[in-house]
Amino acid sequence: MPPVTRAGTLTDMTATTEPVGTLVKRWRERRRRSQLDVSLAAEVSARHLSFIETGRARPSRDMIERLCDELDVPLRERNALYLGAGFAPRYGEVPFGDLGAARAAAEAVLAGLEPNPAVVVGVHWDLLAANDAMTRFLRDLPAALTAPPVNVLRATLHPNGLAGRIRNLPQWRRHTLRRVRRQLDRTGAPGLRDLLAELEGYPAPADDSPVPDAPADALATPLRLATPYGELALLYATTVFGAPRDVTLDEIAIETFFPADPASARLLADLAA
Repeated sequence: MPPVTRAGTLTDMTATTEPVGTLVKRWRERRRRSQLDVSLAAEVSARHLSFIETGRARPSRDMIERLCDELDVPLRERNALYLGAGFAPRYGEVPFGDLGAARAAAEAVLAGLEPNPAVVVGVHWDLLAANDAMTRFLRDLPAALTAPPVNVLRATLHPNGLAGRIRNLPQWRRHTLRRVRRQLDRTGAPGLRDLLAELEGYPAPADDSPVPDAPADALATPLRLATPYGELALLYATTVFGAPRDVTLDEIAIETFFPADPASARLLADLAA
C-alpha cells in the first residue's frame, strides 16, 4: 500500500497560491458563517469584508490574522492566506524532532501515561512518537504497515493490520471514518482526502459482529481489541498544545487509550510487567 503523500490536489487549499479573498471566502463558507457574522466578530465592516472576498481590497497582515482567528484557520493554511495577499508566510514549520521543550513535554506525557498506550500523531495520523505500551501493539504488524512513516489509522483498519483483532470492527470503522471526515472539514489538510479514500477502500466488514455496539447510555464507544491474554476495552482521549506558533506544533496531537473497565486495566498492567 503506497504511503499517503501531502501533495496537493485540485481540491486542496494549498495546492496553488490563490487570491487571499478566495481563500477567506472559502474558509468562511467552510465554517458556515455569514459575512455579517464574521465582520461583527472580527470588528470589520461587512462592506470591507465583501471587498476583501471579491478582490477589491487587500487585507493587512493584522486583518488576515483577525479573520483567521475568527474562522479558526490552521496555521499551515494561514500561511497560504498571507501568500495570497502578497506577504511572506508568518508561521515556521519545525520538524517534531527539533521542537525542543514541546517535544520533551510530549515525550514526558507519553512516558507518564504508561501502561496506557499513547502516541503523538500529526494531522494525517502519521506516527511521530509512541510509548512502550503502544509499541507492543504495533511491533508484530507486517513490515509494510510499520515502515516509516507509520500511519496509525492505516495500521488499525488495514486488513493485514489490527483490523483482524478488533471485535467491534464495523462500529470502530464507522467511527474512524467520521473522525477523518471531520478532520478534513476542519483543517482542509492536503493528503487527508487521499487518506480517507484509502481507508474507505478497505473491505468493509459484515455488520454481524457478535459484539454489540455501545448501549445507548454509554459515555463512549470503546475499541474492543482481542489479545492472546484476553479482550481489551479501550477509550481514547486526544490532547493538543495550546496557543501554538509553529505549524508542526499546531498539527500534532497526543492520543491515549485508557482502559474502559477494571479487567482491561489489569490486563494493561500485566502486559507492561
